[in-house]
Amino acid sequence: MAALGSGSGPTSRRRTHLAALTVPFVLALLTCSARCAGSDQPSNIILILTDDQDVQLGGMTPMKKTKTLIGDAGATFLNAFTATPLCCPSRSSILTGRYPHNHAVRNNSLSGNCSSLLWQKGPESEAFPLYLRKQKYQTFFAGKYLNQYGRKEAGDVGHVPPGWDQWHALVGNSQYYNYTLSVNGKEEKHGDSYEKDYLTDLILNRSLSFLDAKNGKHPFFLMLSPPAPHSPWTAAPQYQKEFSDVKAPRDGSFNKPGKDKHWLLRQPVNPMSNSSLNFLDDAYRKRWQTLISVDDMVDTLVKKLDNMKELDNTYIFYTSDNGYHTGQFSLPIDKRQLYEFDIRIPLMVRGPGIKPKQALQAPVLNIDLAPTILDISGFNLSLVNMDGQSFLSQMAPSLRNGTARPFFLVEYTGEGHPLQDPACPKLGPGLSQCFPDCVCEDAYNNTYACVRTFVEHNLQYCEFADSESFVEVYNLTSDPHQLENILKKVDPTLLQTMNQRLIKLQSCVGSSCHDITSQTTRSRADKAAGMRPKLWLEDTANH
Repeated sequence: MAALGSGSGPTSRRRTHLAALTVPFVLALLTCSARCAGSDQPSNIILILTDDQDVQLGGMTPMKKTKTLIGDAGATFLNAFTATPLCCPSRSSILTGRYPHNHAVRNNSLSGNCSSLLWQKGPESEAFPLYLRKQKYQTFFAGKYLNQYGRKEAGDVGHVPPGWDQWHALVGNSQYYNYTLSVNGKEEKHGDSYEKDYLTDLILNRSLSFLDAKNGKHPFFLMLSPPAPHSPWTAAPQYQKEFSDVKAPRDGSFNKPGKDKHWLLRQPVNPMSNSSLNFLDDAYRKRWQTLISVDDMVDTLVKKLDNMKELDNTYIFYTSDNGYHTGQFSLPIDKRQLYEFDIRIPLMVRGPGIKPKQALQAPVLNIDLAPTILDISGFNLSLVNMDGQSFLSQMAPSLRNGTARPFFLVEYTGEGHPLQDPACPKLGPGLSQCFPDCVCEDAYNNTYACVRTFVEHNLQYCEFADSESFVEVYNLTSDPHQLENILKKVDPTLLQTMNQRLIKLQSCVGSSCHDITSQTTRSRADKAAGMRPKLWLEDTANH
């Protein structure tokens, strides 16, 4: 006679069989909670990705309809960041859910792996649209993809990344007129007619045509990537006189010297010249003007979904690839820097299970977009190699359980030219993105990695790969504009902790990126009853 509880016999086999059936049933039920929220069908998904739209300097001001139709109708993330503040590596992070050190796109050049053959054979072949197709999503892309996309050295226009049913991608960097598209692998040239060629409107019109022709039996995913507000800042004709009295904001770090900052920030002339101020004010106005057409796009798209009876079953994400600056620390215009104005991005989401008018504090990264989108689709995230994590639990806790990460990595590889600029001989070689008055926005030694923390301390710790081994540390609570580098005032124990976190994050891959932060979360809970760690030395305790 078998011993009681030995696991043998028909009763035990039935119990085992029942348990085997229960596990997949529970997993399917959890999956359906996101995919089927408010509908009998899996949810549709739309991702709208702008180019260089800041959130710190008023970049969302022109987006009145968008803030109402997406932000007020869902969740606005107040602490959304890019993993790297430059177009091509950032977009590569969005597509793969990976930090730059894991997708190896360093900058906007082919030599920096932007849309290179190496990228196509590796990370691009594991980008999230491929997995959406496996979930039977109908996929559509229109607009800017990657800065070097469509170049002859990168497969020409015939290269269509895997996972896309409909492909309308811009060749090269952002333009509004006189550009070339790859339309499902075939070249399509455009001129300067507003009605036929204005890229933001063309993206909208083709997305509407896709929605009209879609198969009603399967969900859809649209990724719309307009050029706004990237240069050359060409607004639609009807908007070219808007914001005529607007100037770039003069508060915070505007026109301030880069004191106690890395080499590149110590070079700009301060105060800025009147010509530089006029130039950046003009750029600031034109950026806003281009965004009005994007605001119109969102309005038209939402109305279309409503008329199709699809709005309540569609997640709409609105975000940008990186932030921007106009005069901060006397840098005229660009991105690429470690400061909040360049690494913070707008992020709003509406959709099934997301309560309206939420303002969420939990920090999220653009590497989290891919796993979040796949989570919504019902794909098993354990099957993908992504550094990011789904933030569905943050905006729809009724659908998912989860915790926010306490800190994260921001990394960037500086870009320069091997020869010195003849117009700026005093600066020497190794710089790029230089303006006529010899203010350069990038350099080889503008290579850094930062830890940004939100729990225990609102802190940023950055190390540079330069000849000075420069370090910058900022307390964002007392110094939100990052005017004072407090490296020499911080408790050495805290510096050591931040350094160790940085080392681990820079080598993390996939789930280990989650494990680093989750271990800290558990440790923090264990110490909840103890003393809060000291942030800086006693002589600055009241700083």
